[in-house]
Amino acid sequence: MRPRQKRDFARRLRRTMTDAEQRLWYHLRNRALLGFKFRRQAPIGRYVADFACIERCLIVEIDGGQHNGRLADAARTRALQAEGYRVLRFWNNDVLLQTHAVLEQILATLHGRPRDDRLS
Repeated sequence: MRPRQKRDFARRLRRTMTDAEQRLWYHLRNRALLGFKFRRQAPIGRYVADFACIERCLIVEIDGGQHNGRLADAARTRALQAEGYRVLRFWNNDVLLQTHAVLEQILATLHGRPRDDRLS
């Protein structure tokens, strides 16, 4: 995908965020999470990350049921890690039902503390 196409695709994704993405964005936008700056639907390498904290090289991905066991997600994570990013993945339901726990895991990672791979 060309840079302009990727930018337009990211803009389209910002307009059509899922409920889980909207909920998490509410807590991440405008440096609301202890002053950390996040971007939503941020083009990084070949991909568009759901949320990215560039200053801490952290990407947060929100996955729905269509992502369950997909090899493409593992390849995407490896590619983003090769760009120097840490990648956290959460299920939509976890973001919607356990928002506080998701935010705690994001903060723990931002502060360099160990974390679990998934909430459930």
